[in-house]
Amino acid sequence: MSGPSSACEGTYLLFHGETLLSGGVRASLYTVALAYCFIGLSAITARFFKSMEQIMKHSREVVSVDPHTNAPVVKQEKVWNYTIADIALLAFGTSFPQISLATIDAIRNLGQLTAGGLGPGTLVGSAAFDMFPIHAVCVIMPKAGSKKKITDLGVWLVELFWSFWAYIWLYVILEVWTPKVITVWEALLTVLQYGLLLLHAYAQDKRWPYVSIPLVRGDRPEDWVPEEGASVDYDNCNETSEILPGSSDKDIADIFSGHSYHNAEYHKVPENDMECSSTMNNFVKNTREDTSWRSLWRQQFVDAFMLESPESRKMASVCLRLIRIFWNLLIAPWKLFFAFVPPYHIAHGWVAFICSLIFISGIAYGVTKLTDQISCVTGVSPYVIAFTALAAGTSWPDLVASKIAAERQVTADSAIANITCSNSVNIYVGIGVPWLIDTVYNFFVYREPLYIDNAAGLSFSLLVFFATSFGCITVLVLRRIIIGAELGGPRLWAWITSVYFMILWIVFVVFSSLSLWNYKT
Repeated sequence: MSGPSSACEGTYLLFHGETLLSGGVRASLYTVALAYCFIGLSAITARFFKSMEQIMKHSREVVSVDPHTNAPVVKQEKVWNYTIADIALLAFGTSFPQISLATIDAIRNLGQLTAGGLGPGTLVGSAAFDMFPIHAVCVIMPKAGSKKKITDLGVWLVELFWSFWAYIWLYVILEVWTPKVITVWEALLTVLQYGLLLLHAYAQDKRWPYVSIPLVRGDRPEDWVPEEGASVDYDNCNETSEILPGSSDKDIADIFSGHSYHNAEYHKVPENDMECSSTMNNFVKNTREDTSWRSLWRQQFVDAFMLESPESRKMASVCLRLIRIFWNLLIAPWKLFFAFVPPYHIAHGWVAFICSLIFISGIAYGVTKLTDQISCVTGVSPYVIAFTALAAGTSWPDLVASKIAAERQVTADSAIANITCSNSVNIYVGIGVPWLIDTVYNFFVYREPLYIDNAAGLSFSLLVFFATSFGCITVLVLRRIIIGAELGGPRLWAWITSVYFMILWIVFVVFSSLSLWNYKT
């Protein structure tokens, strides 16, 4: 490891006094601060999930006429198509830490003809984290012996195609079309392909002729919710239970099905009954009157100061209670900070959704500054940090989303779709938008394209990613043929598959880091 460069000797994060500390102490402090930022990302991700669940469960009344009785029939129809929601809400939202980090990196490099490498490095590294460690976690999530398979292979194949094509496209524009140079048209085409992904996935979901794969959709619940009587312990879940232990919020949100479960009495209303529909409307109206969004917002600040929930006080283990109190004390600043995010009940969750993304952008800005300082005081290439620490930290929302889906859903569609769709979003939006900003600026100000100084390192990483991803997809296909499902199955084979995926990730990280390190030196 080389020492800090002379250009970094006078830099500091908050106070000039930081420069008086040794490089090792500063690196340790910055690393701890970086880890604390990742905890903040986990906390705000919990609120983001709740807002997204509120958006997905939004429905509208559709009136039709019964052909036999000529009586009007009122049904509740989901506003969002689930395939589009997976790509436009779930994958985009969970990838937003990487997207915002790359965009901030591009904006702060405006005026330079060379693109910053922190964003692209993080996004390519994040793709590997999504492909390998998240698959490794998901494959062991189903209970011992249970199997979960992809029921809509057509949609998955479309998403998989666009996921791989995204990285092939990136290699083409880096090494083949205009080597080491990105033009305005290349950046614009990269962004537009996100729209093509949405259109193609929707066409496949609806089985449009000529543009969809003629595969029959398997047997799956229409709303993608757990089956009747499924062993899902919702009473022990809460808004942040999958992310932050010790939360006291008992409002259960199944973010992938667009349904909510509460500890209070569950009201089930037939959708095709007009009288019951009216009863539901009255129930919702009365509930909103009893718990207005103002009181809910006020409660968020109260909860931020709570170090122990009523449930944790009943725990017999004193040690576990102390751990939860310590954890709540640790995350209290984040909880207070994020209490300013409006409740997700407003405007079907859109206000909280947008505010959550804004807060994620703020944390991403802090992450970029910390990464700069760590690179300066240690001499480690920022690209190596991006491929490892930043990729893993900013991909945590992806891991949480897929883990929840693998546990709660009766199929593997959402868990695996989040992985493939996130990888597509990383390129089409996460790299496309920042490069579009830089190329447009360079074109109008300098009449020059955007130069990529680490194109060789990124291209090599893409080749390693292709090779290891082929090994990952091959094993998933073999599991489908031999075991009958991509996730779960015999416990021994599930763990063997998980370890294999982790080995693939280690291979990718080692080879990519060595390539970028050699490029720097």
